[in-house]
Amino acid sequence: MIMNKIKIIFMGTPLFSVLPLEALIENYQVVAVVTQPDRKVGRHQEVIFSPVKKVALKHNIPVLQPHDITVDYQTILDLNPDLIITCAYGQILPKELLFEPKYKCINIHASLLPKLRGGAPIHRAIMEGHYQTGITIIQMTPKLDAGPIISQRSLAILETDNVGTLHNRLSQLAKELLLSTLPDFINNKIKLIKQKEREATYAWNIKKGEERINWDQAKRQIFNQVRGLNPWPVAYTTLDGNIIKIWEVVISDRTYFNKVNGEIVKLYDDGIGVKVYDGELIIKKLQPASKKMMAAQDYLNGIVAREKLIGRIFY
Repeated sequence: MIMNKIKIIFMGTPLFSVLPLEALIENYQVVAVVTQPDRKVGRHQEVIFSPVKKVALKHNIPVLQPHDITVDYQTILDLNPDLIITCAYGQILPKELLFEPKYKCINIHASLLPKLRGGAPIHRAIMEGHYQTGITIIQMTPKLDAGPIISQRSLAILETDNVGTLHNRLSQLAKELLLSTLPDFINNKIKLIKQKEREATYAWNIKKGEERINWDQAKRQIFNQVRGLNPWPVAYTTLDGNIIKIWEVVISDRTYFNKVNGEIVKLYDDGIGVKVYDGELIIKKLQPASKKMMAAQDYLNGIVAREKLIGRIFY
């Protein structure tokens, strides 16, 4: 079968899915895009399209938005796709979709499966202190992210990475791996590799309680938490009962005795030193309640008696 004659349906929703979709549009026949229903946000309930829908509309590709794809899938089958590709779609596909297309369904996942199955693999990779992650393309099965591996490529997690930067690099990698994988997959030149279930771990979606910083933890653990939640949903703490979001911290080599974890122990020109379990973290960027994110230097410059911060405690 000629590659550009293959009928592909793409399922995705967030920004992460945009680069793979655009690559497919440039090289294959995308007959429809399936994405999550539009959202209403803000006081005026403005209707927001998903990033994937915006791309589809730009290229005049039909868009389907079932509220529950497990029951509302017949329209997709009626398009008679040769292949369905999912990438951060956001709903579990029913068996009727998984096995009907000629080349079945494949999924682009942002981890080195079987590690970090689930909805938050980018966040978890950083929060758990992994040194590498990657993209895995699998043939889908009813079990979440457990299908046989078609292709896989790794990517180093840099010390300077946060969720935003790693997200962007992985999205680019997903595009590249998809384009290099599809020709051999369609021509049945790839031997599928069964995942090792005993090595499986899970990257469940971030719960609200995980956003709060526990200053009793080690500095590396808090460092990973902060960058693993930046730029969304963002870690936070409280000072005098007021929520302060913490956007960026760096690890210090200082140690302190007879201090309480969470206590402000030193003010730098461009940061706020905080005692933690095994030393000190320096807050570099933060966001006080009802204000925008700012550099710690700007925050300190806005305080008249900033020396009074010493000894106060974050909770």
